[in-house]
Amino acid sequence: MKLLVVGASYRTAPVAVLEQLAVAPAETTRTLDQLVAQPYVTEAVLVSTCNRVEVYATVSGFHGGLGDICAVLAERAGCPPAALANHLYVHFDAAAVEHVFRVAAGLDSLVVGEAQILGQLRDAYHWASGADSTGRLLHELMQQALRVGKRAHAETGIDRAGQSVVTAALDLAAGHLDEGLTGRPALVVGAGAMGALSVATLARLGAGPLAVTNRGADRAARLAESYGAEAVPMTELAAALSTVDIVVAATAATEPVLTRDVVARTLADRDPARGPLVLLDLAVPRDVERGVAELPGVEVIDIDRMADVLADGPAAADAAAVGQIVTAEVEGFLTWLRGADVAPTVAALRGRADDVVGVELRRLAQRRPDLTDGQRAEVARTVHRVVQRLLHQPTVRVRQLAAEPGGDQYAALLRELFDLQVPQATTVGAVPDVVDADTDPYVGTGSAPTDPVPPGTESDPHLGGER
Repeated sequence: MKLLVVGASYRTAPVAVLEQLAVAPAETTRTLDQLVAQPYVTEAVLVSTCNRVEVYATVSGFHGGLGDICAVLAERAGCPPAALANHLYVHFDAAAVEHVFRVAAGLDSLVVGEAQILGQLRDAYHWASGADSTGRLLHELMQQALRVGKRAHAETGIDRAGQSVVTAALDLAAGHLDEGLTGRPALVVGAGAMGALSVATLARLGAGPLAVTNRGADRAARLAESYGAEAVPMTELAAALSTVDIVVAATAATEPVLTRDVVARTLADRDPARGPLVLLDLAVPRDVERGVAELPGVEVIDIDRMADVLADGPAAADAAAVGQIVTAEVEGFLTWLRGADVAPTVAALRGRADDVVGVELRRLAQRRPDLTDGQRAEVARTVHRVVQRLLHQPTVRVRQLAAEPGGDQYAALLRELFDLQVPQATTVGAVPDVVDADTDPYVGTGSAPTDPVPPGTESDPHLGGER
């Protein structure tokens, strides 16, 4: 197994660096194609949210694979690989499995315990499957990661801490407004998955009246209608800003939507007695231009600021319980993987033995044409029994040894000793839904399924908490 994770997140990189690395949905397939076209990369999944950009890859060599992935990321960022060195983290083999499972369980999220990352991982897997960049290893890894995430939320109290990033941001915003969010007019810029979550959360918290604006007017109108909000044309953004106290910006734009000039003009028409204009920037690349935070009468809450405020995380007991689940599932996955690695080799060995027996029986038939059909059948059964008994103990033992740490060497030795040709696994083309932990037979078993579950309705790849 050569599984490699290379990435940057809110823990290691400021928003400015994450902006450089961010991959828009329209560029995802091309980036995956670039990754698997590299000499040392055979499979790849790309996760790009507002809090992280990560590549999960199967590689033929650690150093070569690391260099290939860093080169692609550096090209995206428009800088030499060395400029990213201080912001990237690298996990290999068992550590890579643990990292992916921690991400799926919400332990590595900005808001620890949030469940939206599960949808984002599933979407990343969908994109990779559609780009034909996933194979046997990443198929199994991603399926099991989704199940680990579901198990963490089903079996622990991590949900108590796992509010969405939107909820966490609005909690911070409430601290800047007298009497909180209730009755405060709000505007949501963007009508994707994060925008929809923002409108729903604002409505639940009693903010209002609500307005929605989006480059695609039809989408804004549909979202606004669902929550009794007003749809505002993007051309009237500046006017809409002057009428609200809270703005949630969550678009997929590559340039800032709320520029310093637009916000400055808004403040000129706004009554200062209403308190500050609170701008929540949940987008990467950022929707609020850097200079806006310097304007008087404005509070900007972005990913960098949230990371500082939310650093304490959830209750230690809940996090520890999820950590134990992750540890057990990592070991279960590694045990399965070591056994799965040797299975094709054992099958190839038995196939080689059957071929040898078949050749010898045909030779016997030519040399002893006087044997009756019954005699030939009895000879065939006897020879097959002898071969199967000879192979039984070694193959059972090699499966046992393969399940132990370092067990992958036994499969390699068998292939070398018997000159076995083991066919490579084909790419898996279907993406599983995030199934319920109570009904999924693989949750908690340490086993990974081999039959993919058909995908459900797809959503915005930047879903929920880690947009």
